[in-house]
Amino acid sequence: MDMKKTLLFLIAVITMAINANAQWISPGNGTTYTFADLVNITNGVVTIGENGYVVNADLTISTGDVLVIDSQVSRVDIAEVRVTIQGSMICANDGNNRVKFYGLNETEHFRLLFENATDCYLQKMYFSDGAGIKVIESDVTFDDVKFVYFTRDYCSAVIDIFNCDPVIRNCYFMLNHGSAIGSAANGEASPQIINCEFDTNVTDHVNAPQINLGPGGNDTIRIVGNNIYTIMADWYVGGISVADLMGVGATKVLLKDNNIKENRYGYNQQGIRISSVIIGNQIVNNNHEGHPMNGGSGISIYGSTTNNKAVLRNNTIVGNLWGITAINLHDIDMGTEDDWGYNEIHDNGNNGVIYDLYNNSACDLMAVGNRWGTTVYDEIESHIYHQFDDTSLGLVTFYPYVGIEGVEEISEDNILKDNLFYTVEGRCLGTKLPENYKGVYIQNGKKHLK
Repeated sequence: MDMKKTLLFLIAVITMAINANAQWISPGNGTTYTFADLVNITNGVVTIGENGYVVNADLTISTGDVLVIDSQVSRVDIAEVRVTIQGSMICANDGNNRVKFYGLNETEHFRLLFENATDCYLQKMYFSDGAGIKVIESDVTFDDVKFVYFTRDYCSAVIDIFNCDPVIRNCYFMLNHGSAIGSAANGEASPQIINCEFDTNVTDHVNAPQINLGPGGNDTIRIVGNNIYTIMADWYVGGISVADLMGVGATKVLLKDNNIKENRYGYNQQGIRISSVIIGNQIVNNNHEGHPMNGGSGISIYGSTTNNKAVLRNNTIVGNLWGITAINLHDIDMGTEDDWGYNEIHDNGNNGVIYDLYNNSACDLMAVGNRWGTTVYDEIESHIYHQFDDTSLGLVTFYPYVGIEGVEEISEDNILKDNLFYTVEGRCLGTKLPENYKGVYIQNGKKHLK
């Protein structure tokens, strides 16, 4: 054989070897695999490398099959390939060390896809230098997992969710190029995001928050007990956004006991049909937006219809460029006479002006029983932008508020000595009583006109 034919023969052999190792798909017959098993049966797709196991080509665990990451696995390096789980993946790691999944090198970033997967449970793992994790119509739980240095090559978030409700708890996301968790605008997903930490994500400085969710499914989106923050003063990234821009489903949100601080904004709720309960959150110093007209709210509710609803109780909203902004159409309950809000809202502002509550809509807003950093009525009024500032806007009813002194005995004489009066709608009447005035009653130590 001459040199030219020999060379062609060698090229053909190499090509055949590459094609043979191009991918491996499990048969889907109910088999459970470990990485040690895959080394022996995948014809080079999974091998043993210098640091542990190596995935060299696309790998699929088919429906009915299971990949178990056992105690023999400490590290898996993955080339720029896709690992697809259509069956189950289980890492019930209870040891002291995390099971680590790394991109093979600085330029090769793996993709992980859960597609119609069932009973997937990943505990105490570490994912680094991936291109993204897609969770599509799959039952997946991430428990005590760390995600760092993910690119946006495969999806815009580290975990990208479509039409399912994964559980993400006790996890840590740091310095990823895009959002930590996201879901599609044209799907329905209700992730359970519990007790996680989000540390300075969206390093590509795109206009995205650390948690970026579309419409919810049948279950409630629960974002509970998380820390969401940045460590750099000039970091341009939002905290949380939930948006229903296409009228998909009926989104329900529980935002509870989170610490949201030092972001571009705190919580944004935008769209057509969203109902949220926002309770017990610390939303502080989300003031990294350089242009206040572009954002900077502690909480922003932007409704396309009045079906964009929110109930706020016991939140601390301090040090943002805007405290709470209510835009276009909405149905917001920040406290009623029968159920006080007890939100603490003060020292939010920009350009030397305090904007604790900005009702930029024609909708009225109940905000009874809150703490405004002062008990002086005129000061509170000056920090709220609403109908008294622009007659086209809705009225904010903020009286009574926490700290106002009660009146033990009420008569028409002492009412006429007061400087301000309020109808049941909360409108200031000066020293003129309303025509339908029928007397005064006391409720919870507060005076009210009948």
